[in-house]
Amino acid sequence: MSLSAFDLFKIGVGPSSSHTVGPMWAALRFAQSLPVGRVARVRVDLYGSLALTGRGHATDQAVILGLSGDRPDTIDPDTIPFIVGGVRTDQRLRLNGGAFIPFVEATDLVFHMDESLPRHPNGMRFTAFEADGGAFATKTFYSVGGGFVVGEDDADGATEMKVPFPFASATELLEIGIRENLTIAGIVRANERSWRTDAETDAGLDRLWGVMESCIERGCRGDGILPGGLNVRRRAGKLYRTLCSQPSNDPLAVLDWVSLFALAVNEENAAGGRVVTAPTNGAAGVIPAVLMYYRRFVAGASADGVRTFLLTAAAVGMLYKRNASLSAAEMGCQGEVGVACSMAAAGLAAVMGLTNEQIENAAEIGMEHNLGLTCDPIGGLVQVPCIERNTMGAAKAINAARLAMHGDGTHRVPLDKVIETMRQTGVDMQSKYKETALGGLAVNVVEC
Repeated sequence: MSLSAFDLFKIGVGPSSSHTVGPMWAALRFAQSLPVGRVARVRVDLYGSLALTGRGHATDQAVILGLSGDRPDTIDPDTIPFIVGGVRTDQRLRLNGGAFIPFVEATDLVFHMDESLPRHPNGMRFTAFEADGGAFATKTFYSVGGGFVVGEDDADGATEMKVPFPFASATELLEIGIRENLTIAGIVRANERSWRTDAETDAGLDRLWGVMESCIERGCRGDGILPGGLNVRRRAGKLYRTLCSQPSNDPLAVLDWVSLFALAVNEENAAGGRVVTAPTNGAAGVIPAVLMYYRRFVAGASADGVRTFLLTAAAVGMLYKRNASLSAAEMGCQGEVGVACSMAAAGLAAVMGLTNEQIENAAEIGMEHNLGLTCDPIGGLVQVPCIERNTMGAAKAINAARLAMHGDGTHRVPLDKVIETMRQTGVDMQSKYKETALGGLAVNVVEC
């Protein structure tokens, strides 16, 4: 099973890749599988983390949109309130964009708050009924992190494709680089040719960066209160105006800009805007913030450098996806912001001209100092502490790359070992700290 860079980076909508983007894809897959004219009713059952934090993560809206035939990578975020509002008012939806069927949320979308399915905490079951009330189709899906969705009998969401340079570990990745005299980005690009031409890969990478850049720009114009009831005020707009109007000789002003870039993306994500899962929505601000730092503040930055950054970051993300998880419901936030920090550190190290060994070192540093990071969103919303946490992840990534720059690539803890440590830590972590809003800040801070 092989992963493409475009499996790691997906265009979607906020606020969550596992709780919004994944369930929307699952609902769409189910709707598309149903025979036209036979369906009288559809029931959706949500389990585990999807049930516990689903309403705060817009899982209910995502299911409605997917059943209606909408895709997370193409839907206009501005239309979502009108589509979902229409279904709720009329108590019916247009199944896969075709015929209308009744849809009453109270009975047709059920949150099982005290039950999980065995394979993964983010489980959901779809059932279709005929006019006589009999069920004729049932499918179970799992949203396994980063927008990946697998069915009951599927593997892990990877693509069946033979690539020239398969790798399952950082050790193998480095060995390929030595043997083939290729950079990490060059290895990933060679593998991408199994799916598409170099020109198509470049166009796809440019589109990803375009969405990231647009998200930062929108976020820098944002003001007001984020939805969800926590009354969290958007800060990126004010910070942007302050930084633009008050030029500073403060050497740490660059860090303020990096924080701004991350805030802008994650406030857009919290508001349901268009983002790139990088590798998840909850961690969507780290890589764009570091990429924008590269474009704005690193001498010699270029469009080709952005592509190198993304391809290198993707290689590291593939290792976490293969050997651990990108799901906060399994790993806590170390599997989201921690992984994004590791990926961003590797990407930045690559465009700074570092060796493959130094890039691997940067990725390792980025994760080593995020181990044990919990996921405890207040109110089940991807806002507190998630938005600020992305600013921390971006700053750590830059620091990790610079630390690696001052070394020669040799270091005590290999990336493979830190990935395995992250996996073990996630397994040992109590479930209340893994995207359930049942522990940590979620229970120690009053929702107000």
